[in-house]
Amino acid sequence: MGNFDVFIYTDGAARGNPGPGGYGIVMEWVGKPYKKEFSQGYHHTTNNRMELLAVIEALRKLKKNNLNIKIFTDSKYVVDAITKGWVFNWQRTNFKGKKNEDLWKDFLALYPKHHLSFQWIKGHNNHPQNERCDQLAVEASKKPKLLVDDGFEKS
Repeated sequence: MGNFDVFIYTDGAARGNPGPGGYGIVMEWVGKPYKKEFSQGYHHTTNNRMELLAVIEALRKLKKNNLNIKIFTDSKYVVDAITKGWVFNWQRTNFKGKKNEDLWKDFLALYPKHHLSFQWIKGHNNHPQNERCDQLAVEASKKPKLLVDDGFEKS
């Protein structure tokens, strides 16, 4: 697995896509019994936005820089955009014609602060942390008080 400090598991959900959505995060400090969970729901958003926002919010929670982090997600959109370098091309073309520019810019601001490795995992495949993230995301999307996804609703 390499020498990782933190494992981050993320998932996003949107009912209706677009519709009410949410993200779920499970963070584990490698080699320690330390685990944290986070989630948040949004009034009107998309699945891809929630998948990406989960990664961003997880990175924002870290109090130290220069960590070796492995991020597990079932989002091909997120993994491919980063590991295949698409997002860096989008950045060079000022995100012309690309969706979720606001979130990708947020991600790119956080990206250099750590050593990130991404691993795609098949969703709904009995992976315990991914299943938990999915549960957190769906529950968050059903809460009575949901946040406004400004980046989506203003686009």
